Amino acid sequence: MSSEPVDPSHTHPLVTGSIAQRRMHVAGRTLVSLLLGGVAILGSMLVFRQGLLPLIEAVFHLGPEWLSVFRRAGLLLTAVGGYWAYVHWREKREATELHLRPIHLLLGGASGAILVALPMVVLFALGAYEPVLFRGASPALLGVAALIGIAATLEELVYRCLLFRVLERAWGTKLALVVQAVAFALQHLENVKQGGTSDVVTMLVSVTLAGLLWAGVFILARNLWVVAANHAAWNFTILLSGMPLSGVEDWRKLAPLESRFAGPDWLTGGMFGPESSLLVIASTTVAVVLLLRAARRRGVFFVPAA
Repeated sequence: MSSEPVDPSHTHPLVTGSIAQRRMHVAGRTLVSLLLGGVAILGSMLVFRQGLLPLIEAVFHLGPEWLSVFRRAGLLLTAVGGYWAYVHWREKREATELHLRPIHLLLGGASGAILVALPMVVLFALGAYEPVLFRGASPALLGVAALIGIAATLEELVYRCLLFRVLERAWGTKLALVVQAVAFALQHLENVKQGGTSDVVTMLVSVTLAGLLWAGVFILARNLWVVAANHAAWNFTILLSGMPLSGVEDWRKLAPLESRFAGPDWLTGGMFGPESSLLVIASTTVAVVLLLRAARRRGVFFVPAA
């Protein structure tokens, strides 16, 4: 008994329909997860800022400095608490990415500082950056370090723990890497409002690479505090050099070293700072490739079911 060969290019309408329905279901579930996670994080911060913080101020009559400490610490704790609640109630699992791992945290911080410090040392050696004055350490640096640490942790909580993880579960690691990195870069557009087209393009490339870098760290560590330490140490190292941090000039006067540009923008990074330097972009690219290759060798890349 003979039969005609089946043409694989012709798929049964019912199969095609089920695939489309499955994709719609995954897309809808992913969107709901992102919305719930965002509401949990931002909503918790809003409740603290608008409700609990004024109550603390009214009851304890804190001065401006202590109130600032409570505000920063409270926003971080409530954001992490909101994320934990989302994971517990929506994903119904233990939030292992919130476990504190001191040794890994120290390694994450050290590697972040070294990764950006090495190309910057080369830039100083080449004369692209010139030290003008050594001011010494200011006590105000502790407050700035706390701000940088909190900001880095909140960014990693939103972009790597929430956005990347949820997209990875739906679309796989590769696509999630790209989407979260581009979203992370677009968030920094306002930092180059006065820059030209070339400044904007260079910034988008450099920050997209940074997003890939920290996602790579997160893939290997699967821990918020490790990737936040890497991110914060990277930022604080730039600040200590006296250079602009992601286009922000506000804290340069507090840096122990006063520095100035003495080279072309493509080498120094221009108004956005070292992150947009071609040398830092190149070194970050190498680090991203090595991290992602290590992740693939360990088999931690996730591929969703067909």
